[in-house]
Amino acid sequence: MNNQLHKKLWLIFAQAATISMAILLVLRVFSPNFLNKGQQNVVVNQVESSLNANLAGSYSLAAKKAMPAVVNIFTSKKSPENPHQKFLDDPAFRQFFGDQLDDLDSQSQPENSLGSGVIVSEQGLILTNNHVVASADEIEIALADGRKLSAKVVGTDPDTDLALIKVDAEHLPAITFASSDKLNVGDVVLAIGNPFGVGQTVTQGIISALGRNHLGINIYENFIQTDASINPGNSGGALIDTNGNLVGINSAIYSRSGGSMGIGFAIPATLARQVMEQIVAQGNVTRGWIGIEAQDITPELAESFKLKLAQGALIAGVLRDSPADKAGLRAGDVLLAIDGKSVSDSGSMLNLIAVLTPNKKATIKIARAEKTVEISILIGKRPKPANAKQ
Repeated sequence: MNNQLHKKLWLIFAQAATISMAILLVLRVFSPNFLNKGQQNVVVNQVESSLNANLAGSYSLAAKKAMPAVVNIFTSKKSPENPHQKFLDDPAFRQFFGDQLDDLDSQSQPENSLGSGVIVSEQGLILTNNHVVASADEIEIALADGRKLSAKVVGTDPDTDLALIKVDAEHLPAITFASSDKLNVGDVVLAIGNPFGVGQTVTQGIISALGRNHLGINIYENFIQTDASINPGNSGGALIDTNGNLVGINSAIYSRSGGSMGIGFAIPATLARQVMEQIVAQGNVTRGWIGIEAQDITPELAESFKLKLAQGALIAGVLRDSPADKAGLRAGDVLLAIDGKSVSDSGSMLNLIAVLTPNKKATIKIARAEKTVEISILIGKRPKPANAKQ
């Protein structure tokens, strides 16, 4: 009798529990917050995929396009043979003169430096700064995919601080060139390189100025100035636009501490391409030359020569038997234009003459005796010595 009663009670309990669970399940489905009355819900906005996110204000696509084409460059230079090497290797001398020998030993270690470069062809050609590789005995390239390859110098142009090197590889990710002539102050740019050897880094800024010269960095200066952070190790790296195209080769910084102070300089991509193509074609760079010494026109000089504007280049001297001498140019003439392009100062004059083709005629506009005169001149080839006058 008791067993039957217990069975009935257990059956009633089981049925009640089952019905209660079913009711709770239904309430949970149709009223999710039924059991959480009084608790505050946190609402989170989330997109299903980052690819659908609004990319306005982001330069990730430009960086992803250009970064594979930027490489790290490691160079080493062998030190001259140390005349004390036999003492450095002698255990007895090391026992008594350890510190002094360590100092001598450190002087015999190879010098290492680092920089950056930009792949400009799928066949392994890489543009960089001349000062990155100028004194190197060995050059090693670290690609974005982790590979490390030895490189050799194809040609250099110290006058613009550019160099072309090559690695033995095919199908490399080459950068796309943009026309640096179309840049404007205020355009957003990205600098890619290997600052301080920490690894590939992208920094962002704007173009602060164009056509910077008289900096005393190179003979031919037409720099893009930017506030994108450029530090030691960035030299030879890429300055790109917001579409990921090359607009300059990072070259130098203005700094009192060795680090970035918001003033960096890049060689325009248009100039870099001209140098690269000449090195590929003939192994060196050929520039026009007329054989004059020039200086900038100051407001005082402009007034004395009765010029309307303080621009142009005053011819201070003419080399004997030079193209300028043969064309009749003389000291005191003011160079105003070359082949229709205005000369703003002696720096722009250097660049305008440099791009002229040797053995071809050009028209030069000068101011002489308060008159404007046009003279035809046969352009010469710039002499090799670095101290040759333009």
